[in-house]
Amino acid sequence: MSIRLYVGNLPRELERQELEAVFAEFDDSVSTKVITDRKTGKCRGFGFVTVKNDEQADQLIEKFNGFVLKDSALKIEKALPRSKGKEEGDASEVEASSSSNAPAPTSKRGKGGGGGKSKRPAAVSSSEPEAVQPDPRWAQELEKLKQLLATQTASS
Repeated sequence: MSIRLYVGNLPRELERQELEAVFAEFDDSVSTKVITDRKTGKCRGFGFVTVKNDEQADQLIEKFNGFVLKDSALKIEKALPRSKGKEEGDASEVEASSSSNAPAPTSKRGKGGGGGKSKRPAAVSSSEPEAVQPDPRWAQELEKLKQLLATQTASS
């Protein structure tokens, strides 16, 4: 079973061949994909690497996470499975794993064909207040902000 890895913080001027050359030293069977802007053809700052198994994925993450490529430190983590109904090459087909401290860049598109320019918040279908929880990737930052706000209102 192949494992797909998210590669973030890619330089805007990066070509797929350059990314492929970085990972070719790891294993010849590694395949790469750089997500590009449809209008400009430039890298959107992230891409994907596919390896054969979990063991290779862990080794690749360990070796290349933080690797500096054209003055940018790469961020590599396991990607979540593709969501159904997305066309091939769509940037929203895979989101980064929730194990990191920062969210991966994603693109959400409505079904109305608005060209991807409209940004709508996701609808919450539950009426229970405890069903809405903060994103665990941001829990520490949220707690810090709450403490700062509490000290500001207490000193006012």
